[in-house]
Amino acid sequence: MLGSSNITVLVGTAKPEIAKAFYGETLGLKFVTEDQFAAIFEGKNLKIRVSKTPTVVPAPYAILSFDVANMETTVDALVAKGVLFARFGFCRRTLKASGPRPTARRSHGFTIRI
Repeated sequence: MLGSSNITVLVGTAKPEIAKAFYGETLGLKFVTEDQFAAIFEGKNLKIRVSKTPTVVPAPYAILSFDVANMETTVDALVAKGVLFARFGFCRRTLKASGPRPTARRSHGFTIRI
């Protein structure tokens, strides 16, 4: 029924200006539009709607995951920009690749706390 529909990820922020800089400048997502309710950013294959809300309860799991060509380089670049990567007790995966995995896709999820 909805399989052919475009998908938009919904996240909230109590600090819209900081979130706008984070998604646009730090992560490099394309800024699409903003109104009194939310700012919308676009990646390669979906949109993220960053809704303005009075309070935010951080999710205890990753809310975004990106497939990247080189995980080590991407993680290093994001850390250099000040991104903090959360670790969860149920996931012991390292931020660095653990060797060649020719058939596996390398992606890494991280939480965003703004």
